[in-house]
Amino acid sequence: MKRMLSRWVGAVALMLFMPTAMADSYRYMHVTIDTPWMIFVFLLFAVLLPFILMAILYWHNAIRKNSEEDARGGK
Repeated sequence: MKRMLSRWVGAVALMLFMPTAMADSYRYMHVTIDTPWMIFVFLLFAVLLPFILMAILYWHNAIRKNSEEDARGGK
């Protein structure tokens, strides 16, 4: 606990005494009009991927259960 507190205090002290280092961090970012679209496409895939995976797994299990019922000969 003591070690975690000392690390936290050290991080806060670095933030207070080095504001120029944080202010310059955006200097190297090049944001163009394509950047929001790339973020949108990434988040679109990240949100839709579980739904696509659910649909594929549902379809796969439905086919498997149907073939097992056919092999048993009915119901």
